[in-house]
Amino acid sequence: MTNRATALTLALAAAGGIGLAARQQTDAAATPQAVQAAIRKLGSLDHTVRTEAARLVRRASADVAVPALAAAARSETDEYVRYRALTVLSGFNGPVPGEVMREVRADRNDRLRLVAYAWFEHHPDPALVPLLIEAMQKEQSEFVRPALTRALAAHASDPRAREVLAPLVLRGADFFRGAVIEALGEYGGKFALTDVTSVAQQEGPLQDDAVTALGRFGDPASVSVLARLQRSARDHIQPTISAALCMLGRACDETEKYLRDVLDFAANNEGNQAVLRGAVHAQTILALSGRKGALQALFDLGVKSKAESVRAPVALGIGLVALRKPAVILDALEPRSDLAGAIELLRDAFDQLSEDFEEEQFFAAVRREYWAAAADSPRRRMTEKLIQVLEF
Repeated sequence: MTNRATALTLALAAAGGIGLAARQQTDAAATPQAVQAAIRKLGSLDHTVRTEAARLVRRASADVAVPALAAAARSETDEYVRYRALTVLSGFNGPVPGEVMREVRADRNDRLRLVAYAWFEHHPDPALVPLLIEAMQKEQSEFVRPALTRALAAHASDPRAREVLAPLVLRGADFFRGAVIEALGEYGGKFALTDVTSVAQQEGPLQDDAVTALGRFGDPASVSVLARLQRSARDHIQPTISAALCMLGRACDETEKYLRDVLDFAANNEGNQAVLRGAVHAQTILALSGRKGALQALFDLGVKSKAESVRAPVALGIGLVALRKPAVILDALEPRSDLAGAIELLRDAFDQLSEDFEEEQFFAAVRREYWAAAADSPRRRMTEKLIQVLEF
């Protein structure tokens, strides 16, 4: 880009009239000096300042942004800037992000450890299993341990990981046990079926997680367990039981209709917040399992509802799907006639979740989809709207 073109681009941006394609392309104005200055602003207390700083860094060429982000993550004096630099770095490809993650996995900054373990979950490497096991013996932070657990659970087929994770289903604080059960369900930890079944049959805070895991394990033997639970479990657990049975191949069409009815009833009758959350959870896990109608039901309810008591849990369910499976959300958004309202739900979700690493991965996935889509196609227009509203 010539100096004149760069000046015009910057002038249009200042006037608010720059097109998305120009903003999304590698920006010649993102010089090494500009990127360094932007990285230092990643920790700003001003939301607009740090958002714009992150956008500039993301749109710099990789050969400029990656070394600068890596250096900041390693040695910046502001600990929050280190964290934000590492998070933004995770959205770039190449070997450097992984190298930095390995370096900071035992850092004193617990936010950096959190990002590193989240990275290891998404980029499993059998060579790291001994290091993850060692960390499981030492890590006490409630902030970090769930990410570490998920990183190890990503190796659920490895006997070394199984030996460490299996006892944790029944041992320790509920908060940690819940993270273990959820992760084992997502990563096929069927080796813990007996213990998870035991938890599923006990009323309490872990019952939802355990019932969900039984559905995800896919073992037909769990059908009879869940059928018995349907006769005795409390109302707010019933939607999850039905969803788990659907994942085991039982009455999926009937389940989706039932869950829509439960959502509608709970949303329109006060005093049923627990049931509403249960139905949202059930639809969320069905959406993650590939049931498109479940996700559409959440969008339908969330877009039309004006009550925050309804929108908030629905948005959280949608946000979880976005963070776990970005492609599923993008496929669901593309055909919607109420796209603006649906994306607003997603923004509400990210505001509640504050999952910086996972959101960065979502942003990266959307950017890839934007450039892969044909110009002026529905996919391109939808991802353009996402980028504008979510400000990345």
